[in-house]
Amino acid sequence: MWKRKKISVVFPTYNEKKSIRKVIKDYFATKIVDEVIVVNNNAVPGTDEEVKKTKAKIIYEKKQGYGFAIRAGLKKAVGDIIIISEPDGTFAGRDIYKLLTYYDDGFEVVSGTRTTKGLIWEGANMGFALKWGNILMAKLIELLFLSRSQLTDVGCTLKLISKKALTKIKKQFSVGGSHFGPEIIILTLLKNLSYIEVPVNYLPRVGKSSVTGSWFKTVILSVHMFFLIIKYRFKTK
Repeated sequence: MWKRKKISVVFPTYNEKKSIRKVIKDYFATKIVDEVIVVNNNAVPGTDEEVKKTKAKIIYEKKQGYGFAIRAGLKKAVGDIIIISEPDGTFAGRDIYKLLTYYDDGFEVVSGTRTTKGLIWEGANMGFALKWGNILMAKLIELLFLSRSQLTDVGCTLKLISKKALTKIKKQFSVGGSHFGPEIIILTLLKNLSYIEVPVNYLPRVGKSSVTGSWFKTVILSVHMFFLIIKYRFKTK
């Protein structure tokens, strides 16, 4: 609990069997997390057994995709403050304190950014295509939606969203794939919710990502992000 407000953490899982138990314990170790919801998105065998060794709750989403998994987790989260993260070891549980600091300053949605060189750990998956693809898409959103906040990392999956802010945008969710994160940002800007980015640690992933593990898939993801941005910018009411 954070200043009398409950905190929920939502983890989607597909191929994180080797890291998920340690990551769950890392977030609970902060002493402020009230619940961790793990969304089993057709995860590899043995994942549930690892989760059951912790205090986390397991739910299931059969529609394959990051967006479908996160949306399922958001529906079940009971916290006043919801943290979206990854169970692959790339983010440090202690960094949620950074997000909460800005929440206390009145920001309804707070996103991590992995663009601070000193916080990118050796071995972290931040190749040229991934880094600049995220920066370019972030700047495109900043330009087209006249964002008052500087955007530098549209693909960072460590985010905080208040329950009140979620109720204002959840009915507009449409993305089921890996470009769901940018949709949250765009809807936040369209609803004039207060938004800011915060530099966070970016650590080496345990295992290989099924999405950003190859240059080709990274480029495809950037293309999906681009067309999502254009769709929202020129969407007719």
